Amino acid sequence: MGVIVLIAVSIIILSINSKRRYTSYGMGGVALTLVAPFQEIVTDAIRFSSDIWQHYFMLVKMSQENAHLNQELRQALENKNRQNEIELSNARLRDLLGFRKTVTPLLVAAEVIGKDPSPWFKTIVIDKGLQDGVDKGLPVVMPEGVVGLVTNAAHHYATVLLLIDQNSAIDALVQNSRARGIIEGEPTGRCRLKYVLRKYEVKIGEVVISSGLDGVFPKGFRVGYVSEVTKPNAGIFQEVTVTPYIDFEKLEEVLVVLDRPPKEPASTP
Repeated sequence: MGVIVLIAVSIIILSINSKRRYTSYGMGGVALTLVAPFQEIVTDAIRFSSDIWQHYFMLVKMSQENAHLNQELRQALENKNRQNEIELSNARLRDLLGFRKTVTPLLVAAEVIGKDPSPWFKTIVIDKGLQDGVDKGLPVVMPEGVVGLVTNAAHHYATVLLLIDQNSAIDALVQNSRARGIIEGEPTGRCRLKYVLRKYEVKIGEVVISSGLDGVFPKGFRVGYVSEVTKPNAGIFQEVTVTPYIDFEKLEEVLVVLDRPPKEPASTP
């Protein structure tokens, strides 16, 4: 509103000046002296408004370009993450395949598709079942070591009780000292090697393997390593804590040791 008033005053004064400029030079100078500051203010206001609009449109354009670039960046990051995940999955599968060739042909690879959320049980669900030769009581392993035991099997799925579950029990022995005991899971995520006689010199860092005497796990599969040894003042057994080699929080694929070849799918006529 102020700009409009200034423009109107400027026009009126200029009109008076234009009528009298040939009749009175002195009056023209006075008018010019009065008009010039108003004209300068009006010109500055118009330039300021023009600059604001130009900057506004420039900012709008830059904002649109920035949004477009951000969208392209997010898409590129998503593609990169997807590619990295595929490469990691392929690397894990190559390790499983190599391990399968060196151990036994009676192995089936399975993907972990579920996990028991309760704190009382440490179990996972895999995408292989009776149709694939996976049955109750079969051992589940990884190249790093023992995973657990199949406790229930359906047509296409199975439940695996993990090594670290308190209900798990595996006959095992310490590789160097040949001390034998029973591996049981603990809530801490580690295991206890129970019933190890005091006469054995079990050392921290020694490898613990499956003994094969339980008739479930083949002999020689790694279970973990000795992380703590305690010999009580009384009793015939020592307490041995074992840390598994497998990080069960990051478990994505496993291998089930079959007792017979999987059934061939029926051919459709």
